[in-house]
Amino acid sequence: MIKRFILTVLALLPLLAQANPGDMPREQQMAVKYIQALTDHDYKTLASFYNRDSIFKDRTASKSYTGRRNILEFFERAHRGVLEYHFNIEHMFNSGSLVVMIGNYHYRGPGSQFGKPGKIIELAIPGVTTIKVDTKNHRVKVHEDLMDYQTMADQLSTQ
Repeated sequence: MIKRFILTVLALLPLLAQANPGDMPREQQMAVKYIQALTDHDYKTLASFYNRDSIFKDRTASKSYTGRRNILEFFERAHRGVLEYHFNIEHMFNSGSLVVMIGNYHYRGPGSQFGKPGKIIELAIPGVTTIKVDTKNHRVKVHEDLMDYQTMADQLSTQ
């Protein structure tokens, strides 16, 4: 009887350990809302996270954009024609205003953006996204992506 009780409690521990979104630190909540706006292509909401000092960096691709207008123009160009786009966050933590998200970006869209015209391609790109937030002013100070472009190239070669 006691053994069954202990096994039941141990089986339920992972379910009990999952946090509700309201239980996350404010920085993580804001970062998740920001990523949701980004992957939903909700540029109106996305614009509310930026100001002229906001920075987006894709360190792996050596690209950087500063200011609301430049960042939004980049994302609008990059997302043109995309059919599906989301970020599966596998692990997230923060240290003060710096939020770190580890997971996979999933993309389904036109192959023409990757030199494969006439095809629909699907990619799952491992990456780390860091976002430095200002919760008081509801702003993203710095969004930095580190993407595994070798995995992306490997996936593209088979499509």
